[in-house]
Amino acid sequence: MMLRVSKIKLGFPLLTQRLASFEARKKSVIEKAAVDGELRVFIVAGEVSGDNIGSRLMCSLKKLSPLPLRFHGVGGSMMCKQGLTSLFPMEDLAVMGLWELLPHLYKFRVKLKETIDAAAMFKPHVVVTVDSKGFSFRLLKQLRVSRIMLLRAKNFGMNAHVRTMEECFFFFGFAARYNQQHLENSAVHFHYVAPSFWAWKGGESRLGGLSEFVDHLFCILPNEESVCREHGVEATFVGHPLLEDINLVRTCKPQESKLEGLSKYSLPSEDSTVISVLPGSRLQEVERMLPIFSKAMKLLKDPFPNLVTLIHVASNSQVDHYIGKSLRQWPVPAILVPSGSTQLKYDAFGVSQAALCTSGTVAVELQLACLPSLVAYRAHFLTELFIRYKAKIPYISLPNILLDSPIIPEALFRACNPSNLALILEGLLLDEEMRGKQVVAAEKLARLLHPSESGMSSKLVHYSDLDSHRYTPSNLAASTILSYAKR
Repeated sequence: MMLRVSKIKLGFPLLTQRLASFEARKKSVIEKAAVDGELRVFIVAGEVSGDNIGSRLMCSLKKLSPLPLRFHGVGGSMMCKQGLTSLFPMEDLAVMGLWELLPHLYKFRVKLKETIDAAAMFKPHVVVTVDSKGFSFRLLKQLRVSRIMLLRAKNFGMNAHVRTMEECFFFFGFAARYNQQHLENSAVHFHYVAPSFWAWKGGESRLGGLSEFVDHLFCILPNEESVCREHGVEATFVGHPLLEDINLVRTCKPQESKLEGLSKYSLPSEDSTVISVLPGSRLQEVERMLPIFSKAMKLLKDPFPNLVTLIHVASNSQVDHYIGKSLRQWPVPAILVPSGSTQLKYDAFGVSQAALCTSGTVAVELQLACLPSLVAYRAHFLTELFIRYKAKIPYISLPNILLDSPIIPEALFRACNPSNLALILEGLLLDEEMRGKQVVAAEKLARLLHPSESGMSSKLVHYSDLDSHRYTPSNLAASTILSYAKR
């Protein structure tokens, strides 16, 4: 028995020294990265809106970080401009819906494994996923599980040397704290854009499990932060990403800029009726929506003989190719508005009298631009049945949800047909009262999407020359990442 005690005492000084180090102050992300002389960020976005958010976050991190940065992951053209080399085309992940996903499941799993392996090889200090929760949450979960399994394997090797009861008790206490320390030193997981728990029955109940693999959540809508925290998920309301376009939005005044814009787009005459058409960013939804939009435009030719459409093309090569082919059968004069320039997009909004769009982030863009619009949506009939059964809110477009009012007309599911779209658009072009309501609501929406001044001042951590940079959602998110220390 004396021999056993002495064996423990012999190893005790070294072990106590290591245990004491575990009690040291938890270091922030930037402090841990300083040891390696660089900050490694593994970032993943799966669709055009996520590519936009991701690129702005990368830009803010580069501005605010006192260390050089290295990026790796999955993204689109905008993120690649900020220094990312994407593992594979972002379009491979751009699938929406339940039934629609089934044909892509195998490719989805292959890409997931490829991404997990790449993240493990990269050894990031930070992992950031942007929206696309189906892929993002699986990735974060697998990365966290892989880390835990690795620690268990190490513990098993240590356990082989435990021979006495005293050593056994000591080992379990040591192992628990060893695991905690190594999990704290593992990559910090951030997810940008909270899941739409508020839209679905039982959505809030599923938030609790997020804390197991998401360390911090960036919310873009009011009230999301408080609900997430109530369910044990650390969260920060950073504001909606489109607030970063606010200066461009302010210059987008349809009536004042119309004449200048008409010449810019070489439209037939100053008497043209101009409609912006935004069919979506995923090939799947564009293939479904664009033919319906085309037939609606054909029905509008008689009441509006000088009708011209500005078709906005998403940053997606597959979508670009499909729309290019579809122009051969397009019933009215059309001009393509390419992606890549936010200014060009808002200029196009400025010369339009109305917009027809597929449901998505673009509904917020159009509302902030004060452009009267119609939101449309169709899906596979099984997906539509699921939405009808599970949805707990009556609207699909974000402005209507936040304002709790049908400010923007919506044509959903079976109501999304050419004759109905044409009828609503005709009213939207001619009814000044209907148009005025949307314009007035834009200012109220902008206020809702912006964090309070007190909330921002309490969350902003002053890194580098942050004081000289104006507030933006991406600056606030970047500041949170750099200063974050695991609880």
